[in-house]
Order: sequence, then structure tokens, then C-alpha cells
Amino acid sequence: MKLLVFVLNNEEFLEEVLEAYVEAGVTGATILDSEGMGRFLAYEVPLFAAFKEFMKGNKPYNKTILSVVKDMQTVDRVRKLVDPLIGGLDNGGTGIMFTVPVDWVSGLVPEEEEV
Repeated sequence: MKLLVFVLNNEEFLEEVLEAYVEAGVTGATILDSEGMGRFLAYEVPLFAAFKEFMKGNKPYNKTILSVVKDMQTVDRVRKLVDPLIGGLDNGGTGIMFTVPVDWVSGLVPEEEEV
């Protein structure tokens, strides 16, 4: 199992991204409001106030989507569906997607019970 983490920089794409997750076979996810370090430093830490000029045009907040998925095939399906929606993960400023191994989990709905 894998923890699929996706930090979506443009929250306007959230609905389409979640539809892609469902199409890829992902039946559950947790969505968090998040904020990048650059924005925090520029607006909350006076020492980095000059960083505000660099941040102009960037969206101030992100959505972070966490989902436990079965395997890398599911991750690949999600990536292939999400990538064109957001303008390509290889292009800066669209988001970041990565996985972390999950060694143990409890509380997931067994597949045969999923709706």
C-alpha cells in the first residue's frame, strides 16, 4: 500500500482532480487546506518581507490530498489522469505528487464493502 500525497497549487482544479481520482479507482481521500513555505515566510515573518515581490502572481493557498491506495498501478492511473488537468506536474507551480510506503493501516473500508 502507498500513501499518495498530492499538493495541488491551483484549488480551482480540485473538483476535476477528485473526479480523476474516482475514475482511477480511488474511493477515499482526505483534503487539507495548506499553505506553501514561501507564502508563509513572505507574509508572516518580517525578516522575509522582500520575498513578497517574488510571490506576486502565485496562489496563496493549496489543497493537499491524502489517499491510501493499493499499489503503484493505481498511482500511475491517478497521475496520468491528473497531469493534463492541471497543466503538467513537470511544469513549475502546478503541484507536487509523491508516495510514501504504508506498512500498516486500520480503519479502511474493505474493497468488497465499497460503494
